[in-house]
Parts: sequence; C-alpha cells; structure tokens
Amino acid sequence: MTTLIATDLDQTLIYSRRALARWGGGGAVAAVEQYQGADASFLTADAAATLAHLADRALVVATTTRTPDQLARVRLPGASAAYAVAANGGVLLVDGRPDDDWASVVARRVAGSAPLAEVEAHARSVCRPEWTKLVRTAADLFCYAVLERPALPAGFVADEAAWAGERGWRVSLQGRKLYWVPASLTKSAAVAEIVRRTGNARVLAAGDSLLDADLLAAADDAIMARHGELYGSGWSAPHVAVTRGLGVAAGEEIVRWFSERCDDEVVSSDVSGDRAASRPDRDRPEPPRRARTAAG
Repeated sequence: MTTLIATDLDQTLIYSRRALARWGGGGAVAAVEQYQGADASFLTADAAATLAHLADRALVVATTTRTPDQLARVRLPGASAAYAVAANGGVLLVDGRPDDDWASVVARRVAGSAPLAEVEAHARSVCRPEWTKLVRTAADLFCYAVLERPALPAGFVADEAAWAGERGWRVSLQGRKLYWVPASLTKSAAVAEIVRRTGNARVLAAGDSLLDADLLAAADDAIMARHGELYGSGWSAPHVAVTRGLGVAAGEEIVRWFSERCDDEVVSSDVSGDRAASRPDRDRPEPPRRARTAAG
C-alpha cells in the first residue's frame, strides 16, 4: 500500500521570516523559497534532511491555498512530486501543469455558490483602507485581503463568516490574510482525486488552518500545528494529533511524525470501513473531540 502525504505548506511545513521571528528559529534553517531575489520561507535543517529521505518512501503532495505561481516558488527537499494541490483544491497540478479534467470538476462544484465577483466586491467594500493593505483574487476561484491585524475591528471575522456562510462560502484568517473561499472548494476532494488516480493509498495529512479541517478529517491519520487557527478554534478529531512545539519547530515535528508512520508498515484496521468509504468527499469535519499530542 502506497502512503500519500498531503501537507499544507505555510505555517505547517514551511515558515516565513515573520513566522520565524514570532515563534523562534528552532536552530539551523534551510531556505525552500525565494521571492524577489531573497530567501522567503524556511524549514529546519533537520526537517529538510528528513523530508528529502521521506520523498523516496512516500508520495509527498504539497496541498496548499497558494496559487500555482506562488507554489512554483517553493522547492521542497527530495525528488519532485508528480502531483500537487494548489488554490485550496481548485487546481490539481500533474507534473507541474494544471489538470483540465479536474478544472471541469471544480467548476461544477463551485457553481452552487455565490459568484466570485460578488464576494470580491463585498470584500473590497468592507475592508477599510486604514487596516487593509490590499484585496486580491486568486486563480479566479477565491479572494483574500492582507490586513493589519492589530487594527482589525473586533467581531469583523465572525461577521464575515456569517455573511459568507449564507452564500455558500467560508472565511479563514491565516496570519495577515483573510480568505473568502467557496465552501465546496476543498483540499480533501483534490487529494481524493489523486488517490483515485494512483491507486489504493494510506493518506497522512498535516495542516494549521480552518481550510485544512476537511483535509485532516478525511485522512487516515493526521497532525495539526499547535500554533494554528484550527487548533485555536477548538477543533479536534480522534485520529488527529497536535504538535508539542510551535513555529518551525512544529514543522520539524510534523516531518518526523510523517517519517515515523512511513516506517510503520502496519495499517490500523480502522482505516477500512466508514472513514475510508467517506474519504473522497468528506468536506465537513467530525464533531469536536479532544485531540492527541504528536506523541500520543
């Protein structure tokens, strides 16, 4: 049985300079992204070495809200993967190229939500210039605003979540970015398509944000970063562990967690049955329960 590792990138596996300053550098780091001629994202040197080895034992799939262009700036250690998921599941990259068949599936999935133009216009109207740096669309699928978090009005995100929910969208606040994303646009659906194409696979997953909840819920085993929006919301599931560390140290912990499970060839019997059967389109997380630590 092939192991597929579906991992979010930013603030899960890799960390910006701002994130390193916030949570600490965790010792020696290795750059994995360049932007405008400078190193922009990092993981620890130990995590880089482990990840390079991991790519020889499993199918590692970057599963991110980044657009394809933003994802192309990242060079993870190890062999290049045949698949990647960008735009929160909206784009399936096969050998670095967007897959047209999946684009058609996505178009049908988001057709029931309010149109992007309506949501973008709303975001521009409610995001005040005194605490908003910019509002942009991404991959013609969703939009986001870059905010000055300290000046963000109390209750703004909750109000936006309610507004979006009435229109078939959802919001997620990740660092300085607030995302508006169609509820039907999910990472788990794109990963399920990779599983379908590659054959029977055990899925391990990692994430940190509300937009990762469906990915972690649908995986056979998963882990979330303790510092993330998802953990802070109180969300949990019995098969989802939580890192002990924060920041780039949590990223190293996640890579080690993946490696340990790839070393264990015994798949628990509860992978079959209801959870596996529901994996392809499990868009909503399980009810909150106590999460395990990474050690448990």
